[in-house]
Amino acid sequence: MQDIHVEVTKKLVQINTIKIQPSNPFTWASGWKAPIYCDNRKILSYPDARTFIRDQFVKQIREKYPEAEVIAGVATGAIAHGMLVAQELGLPFIYVRSKPKDHGLENLIEGDLKVGQKVVIIEDLVSTGVSSLKAAEAITNFGGDVLGMMAIFTYNFPVAKENFEEAGIELTTLSRYKTLIDVALESGEVKESQVESLNQWRQDPANWGK
Repeated sequence: MQDIHVEVTKKLVQINTIKIQPSNPFTWASGWKAPIYCDNRKILSYPDARTFIRDQFVKQIREKYPEAEVIAGVATGAIAHGMLVAQELGLPFIYVRSKPKDHGLENLIEGDLKVGQKVVIIEDLVSTGVSSLKAAEAITNFGGDVLGMMAIFTYNFPVAKENFEEAGIELTTLSRYKTLIDVALESGEVKESQVESLNQWRQDPANWGK
C-alpha cells in the first residue's frame, strides 16, 4: 500500500491538486490557517489521473470488500469519483447529501438503497472525518450495512483517527499527508527546515500559526 500512496501522491502533485505553501498559508472555511490545500475535483479534468484513481479504488474494493453491493459517494466532491468506481465494478450507485433537500421528497440519500445492502463509501478528502462519518451514519440509519470508507487523501489528523475508531468504521486512503511531505521533501518543494512546522500543523491544525 505504501507504493500506492507514493504513486497517487505524485500524480496529485503533478496536476496541482495539492498545493503546499508553509510560508504563505491558506485560510480554510473553518478559519484554520493551513500550509496545504487539496482540491481533488481537479482530478476529473485529467483523464489519466482520473482513471488511475478509479482503478486504485476498484482494486482495493475487490481485495477488501468483495461482498460490496452498493457504492456510495459523499456529496459533492466524491459523487463523480464514486460513480466512476461503481460503473467499473458494475454496482449500483447512491450518494449522500450533506443535508436533506428542502423540497420534494426531502431526500438525504439519492438513489435506490435497499435495507441490508452492503455499502462501500467513497470520499474525496478526509480532514476531521466529521462530515464523512455523517454520511456513513445516514446510510446506517437508512438500514444499509457500511463495510468501510475509502478516500483519495487524508490529512492524518489525530482527531480523524479517533473519530473513525469511535464510529467503528475502517478508513482506507490512496494518499496521505505524511507521504505528501516525504514526496515534497524529495522533490525539493519542501525544505528540511520546514518539516517540523508542517508536522506541528498536522498534530494541532486549529492552533497552528497563531
